[in-house]
This record gives sequence, C-alpha cells and structure tokens, in this order.
Amino acid sequence: MADAFIIDAVRTPRGRGKAEVGALSGIHPQELMGQTLNELAKRTDLKKEDVEDFVAGTVSQVKDQGACIARNSVLAAQWPQTVTGVSLNRFCGSGLQAVNFAAMGVMSGMQDLVVGGGVESMSRVSLGADGGGMDGNNEKLREHTFQVLQGISADLIATLDGTSREEVDAFAAESQRKADVAIQDGRFAKSMFPVLDNDGKVALEKDEHPRPSTTAEKLAGLKPSFVGMGSAPLGPNGETMDEIALAKYPEAGKINHVHHAGNSSGVVDGAAAILLASEAYIKSSGLKARAKIRAMATKGAEPIIMLTAPTPASEEALKKAGMKVSDIDLWEINEAFACVPINTIKRMGIDPSKVNVNGGAIALGHPLGATGAMLLNTALDELERQDKSTALITLCIGGGMGVATIIERV
Repeated sequence: MADAFIIDAVRTPRGRGKAEVGALSGIHPQELMGQTLNELAKRTDLKKEDVEDFVAGTVSQVKDQGACIARNSVLAAQWPQTVTGVSLNRFCGSGLQAVNFAAMGVMSGMQDLVVGGGVESMSRVSLGADGGGMDGNNEKLREHTFQVLQGISADLIATLDGTSREEVDAFAAESQRKADVAIQDGRFAKSMFPVLDNDGKVALEKDEHPRPSTTAEKLAGLKPSFVGMGSAPLGPNGETMDEIALAKYPEAGKINHVHHAGNSSGVVDGAAAILLASEAYIKSSGLKARAKIRAMATKGAEPIIMLTAPTPASEEALKKAGMKVSDIDLWEINEAFACVPINTIKRMGIDPSKVNVNGGAIALGHPLGATGAMLLNTALDELERQDKSTALITLCIGGGMGVATIIERV
C-alpha cells in the first residue's frame, strides 16, 4: 500500500453560529469553503488542474448546503472545471472521514493529488435542518433500535462513569483556559487565515467563540440542558428519553444530568482543507510533505449510549499502525460533550497532559462537517511546535460510531 502524505492544512477561524450575529453568517458556505481551497492553493503554489478530487464533509446537506457543496465550492473558488467534488455525511466525523477517504484514494494508487476537508455554516443551516432526526424518521427502525438525543447519551455516559457535574465543569473551564493560552501564544496563526466578506473586507480573522473568563465556579451556576428532553414522552410507546436509556442501562439507576451549554461543544461556522499527495507526485512536483497518514479506522458502538466509540475506533487505528497508546505524542479527542474525552482518557489510559493541549470544541466550537479536518490541522501544527512525531485524532459520531486517524511527521 502506498503512503498518503499531508502537504498542508488550512482552516478558517470559527465564527459564532448565529444568524446576523456571527461574523461568518453573511458568507455562503460554498464561498467559505471556496476561500479555504484558494488559501490552500496559495500556500502550496498548487497546480490546481492536477487535483483529482475534493472530498468534503457537511452534515446538514440542505438549503445553502444542499446539492453537492464540494463541487459547488470548487466552482466558487474558480478552480479548473476538471476538478470534481463529492460530499459526505458521517455526522460529527464527516471532516475527518473526508480526509480519510481522500487519503484512501492516494494510498490505493488510484489518485495522486486529492483535497479532503469540510464545511458547516450552522448560522445559516441549523443542526437538524434536514428533518431526518438521528434515524431518518424510520418508525420500523425505532421498534428495535431507538436512538435518544445525544445530550441524553452524554449524561448517561457521565452517570455510568461516575463523572460528576464538578468534573465536567472543571474540564470545560480547562478547555477555555488552554484555548486562551494557545490564542495568546499564536498557536493557531500558522494555519488560520482571515475570511473576507462579499465586499472583500475582512469578516473574521480569529476564533469568535472562546470565552476566556470562564471558570468552573461560573459554569456551576448553569442549569443542565437535557432534563426536560429526558422527561419528555418521545418514545414509540410514550416512554421518555431517560426511560428508554435506563431500560438499556438499568445499572445507571437514574440519569444524572450534568451537561449544559458551557461544558458542551459550541455552535459555530467554519471550513478546513487538507492537501494529500502520493510520493510520486511529491517527487515530480517539488512539493514538500509535512506528515503522512499512518493509520485510520472507524468502529461502531451501541446506539443509545452513542458517544463511546472513540475508544474502539482509536484502538483499531493503533492496532493497524502496530502502535500502543504510549506511542502517541498528542491526542485530539473532540469535545462534543465534556464526558466524551473524559471517558476516552479513562478507558484507554491516556495521559491527560497529551490531550487537547490547545483546548477543544467546548471553547472553540464544533462546525460539524469541518471539525475533524480542523482537529487534524491543529494536531499537525502542535506536533511541529513541540517537535513531536505522532498524533491521534478521534471524534464521537451520532448513531454510535467513532472515527480515528493517526498522523506521523516526516
């Protein structure tokens, strides 16, 4: 199998995902992605006509994000019309899966130069806008596999793990602190570029979501977000979400609702792109690789608990790479909810000091289709800053899935 090399990685700042409030809300997601593609091309002196495909993750593929946003983003960027695009939805893992599929094309020997990435404009196309829910509104599926809302799953995980409200709030406050240190130290500057509005003026040049004044004490004053959802009769026979979850996990006794807006991922807009190439193309073009894809994997888990699959996905990626947990220098575990990285750290025995060292989605936000590519981007920059070698990037995914990718500097 051939190697897939990472040439470069870029991302937009994350803008607040609120219409007419977020700095990126006035920019069409195709244009947001198009600017990202052009920034990638500019930084690498890319021969755009050599790009064989653009694989883009986008979760809510309706309205402004409908049609094939990958192809339309290529056209918005005014790249050669010979460059194709394909869009995919693996929920929160879409951006990383897009990079993995792009890498697979190179590793198979069928392609030499591919872009993977993702985009989500949550200010323009809100979560759930496609109307499909988690299960595509399939009543027959619900008869044997009912999926609760992710917030209920997060609280169920915290309950089963014995993770307290104080622990998730402390984790969230630390995410904010680490992100603030990273911002003040300019750690995101290498890959981030200023996004322009439709008049060519700078719309946003830094992440808009972080709240550096956040403390665990302030978070303690917020009410849990999923108590009402947990007690609503939404099951096929009038059961509440909590009752459905507890029927599967009776050992929990009663769900302890600990998550809220302050210890869950932020709603934001953003885009990211990664350029991948074969060794043959690198030699013929003169491009320089920064890293390579060492291994990748996906794994499923039980759909009610839903958010625990980063562990089996990471274990599978490590197995494929012939590596151990201790071989990984840095971890990026998406902070969909605070309990997710906490659960993964505990189950895998990861050194917490290696995890999300520059903060995560609690502080920076989670632009669904773009996040996975952004996390890989962040991991690569931080490996170079610390002069380390390997990183593992993983995300929990709706429906009980996980995705993981291991990268290694070259």
